[in-house]
Amino acid sequence: MDKTEARYAEVARIMAETNSWITPQIDYGIPFWAKPPLSTWLSAMSFEVFGVNEFAARLPYLLLAIVLVFLTGKYAKREHLPFFLPGFILLTLPEFLLHAGVVSTDTTLAFSIALVMLSFWEMFQNNAKFYWKYLVFVGFGLGFLAKGPIVVILTLPPIVIWVLLCENYKTIFKRIPWIVGIIITIAVALPWYILAEQRTPGFIDYFVVGEHFKRFFDSSWADDKYGFPKSQPLGMIWIFLLLFALPWIQVLLLKLWKNRTSLTKNKWVVFLLLWLLWTPLFFTISKSLIHPYIMPVMVPLALLITHWWKSIKQQKALIRLSLFVPVLIIGVYAYGSISKQLQFYSNTDKYFIEKTNTQFDNIYHLGSKSYSSQFYSKGKIKKMTIGGLEEKIRKKEESFIIIIKNRDFKRIPFEQRNCLKPLDKNNNKRIYKYARY
Repeated sequence: MDKTEARYAEVARIMAETNSWITPQIDYGIPFWAKPPLSTWLSAMSFEVFGVNEFAARLPYLLLAIVLVFLTGKYAKREHLPFFLPGFILLTLPEFLLHAGVVSTDTTLAFSIALVMLSFWEMFQNNAKFYWKYLVFVGFGLGFLAKGPIVVILTLPPIVIWVLLCENYKTIFKRIPWIVGIIITIAVALPWYILAEQRTPGFIDYFVVGEHFKRFFDSSWADDKYGFPKSQPLGMIWIFLLLFALPWIQVLLLKLWKNRTSLTKNKWVVFLLLWLLWTPLFFTISKSLIHPYIMPVMVPLALLITHWWKSIKQQKALIRLSLFVPVLIIGVYAYGSISKQLQFYSNTDKYFIEKTNTQFDNIYHLGSKSYSSQFYSKGKIKKMTIGGLEEKIRKKEESFIIIIKNRDFKRIPFEQRNCLKPLDKNNNKRIYKYARY
């Protein structure tokens, strides 16, 4: 789907094709500085194994979601509840369900944050395995490769606050392997940053200063090379949370109110609450945000519901209600596929590319290429201007296929329009064939 998912899939496809694993490319020879490469690496490696297709592009994110399901299961067992209860809650959260099946950097960031937070909690439990204290720093390193310094911003404050609230905070700080841990984080993340800056000087300034600070404070950041302004009202992150985490966030709010006098008595509850609340609090003052920014708090939400599960009276009714969105999605998808509405209204050029029956030697997109047309044509589609189209038709040098937005078709001179034979259409575009004979 354009723009975001197809863009990341195309960046990964180019990486696998060119075997250029250091600097992601938005198009051949054009570096993609907007995000670090972890998600791109995962999809590109999947392409190497399974070939270039949708399944391979999305598989790594499904696997990460499954890992989180299993990682959270043991917390249900500790409460003497079914192992998959937290996983069920996660997969009925619309935000988590969506990101279990799309190409997204937010899934890798959410996984990294969960690894940091859960490892930190585990390292202080009785009979804790030695590796948890090191996995905290592995999570930091992966987070730097997933989305950059934001992993520190979204994890360190809730951890520090929780530690300071504990009576023995000095002992806790002493048990953290700071030197070895920092070395681990540096070893995981820093080599790529150094190599990326060497290959394309200016990357660190654009990514760290631009993507993290300028974008946060200025929703209309003019130097954005790849995206578009995403201005939202202040506090919109909370609306996203209420909408994309229903019905469980509403259940949690009710439980928090009922247990408001005893919340601070349970360290586990305090830890999860700080984790859950910090991300939306942080983004409250930012206008430049989108709903996937709430993805990192899906895990603490599921674990808090699990913690209070035994005290929920209408469990069966709540389970049925939580299944409404997943079942609705399946129903809409099935209807859309059968009725062909899906391919007509979907924001993708996939169906155009599939129906051309061409080797893509001469396929064009009028104006800027869509990322989906690049992905499904395996990079063979080329950009065409209206002037270039007029010249090609006038010279009659070759037959070709061209995708044109409906609004752009009206700008083409009438004489050239008559030379284009429509092959297929969707809600926004049509695909045409020009035969020189």
